[in-house]
Amino acid sequence: MKTGSAPLPGELSSEQKLAQMIRVNQAGEYGAKRIYQGQLAVLGKTADGPVLSEILAQEEKHLAQFNQLVAARGVRPSALEPIWHVAGFALGAATALMGREAAMACTVAVEDVIGEHYAEQAASLGETEAELKSTIESFRRDEMHHREVSLQNGAEQAAGYPVLTGAIKAGTRLAIWLSKRI
Repeated sequence: MKTGSAPLPGELSSEQKLAQMIRVNQAGEYGAKRIYQGQLAVLGKTADGPVLSEILAQEEKHLAQFNQLVAARGVRPSALEPIWHVAGFALGAATALMGREAAMACTVAVEDVIGEHYAEQAASLGETEAELKSTIESFRRDEMHHREVSLQNGAEQAAGYPVLTGAIKAGTRLAIWLSKRI
């Protein structure tokens, strides 16, 4: 984290901010894994299966890295993991049941929010956390690639695209807020 003046009363210390960052990223990558598992449960045997499997493999790589950081730095994981287990799979399966375009729209919405989230985190990290910053920037590039692949695969043709993506973005922002704290 960038160094500066002492935190104000009630503000998190640099160490607490780092722990929160790692916790929320681990929770988010776990939720993403579950979304793609839900989508694959519905669309896995279609032409979209390989694309979704490739995205899932990258999300699993991201999750493994954040699991390692949680263990190495002694960070408490989010207590909401059981909720993300069910909610992520349900979101993935529900959007896939709405059709391939809705599944792709789900990815666009989630990755839009995660892209912003990772960019903010990377900007807040100083030179003492260069490796974590590099990891976050690399994962952000992967997430933006998932977004582009989904746009190329018809995301914007989903019925009610603006409403669907708006709702998913709001839910993703809420999940981030909760995972930072719980």
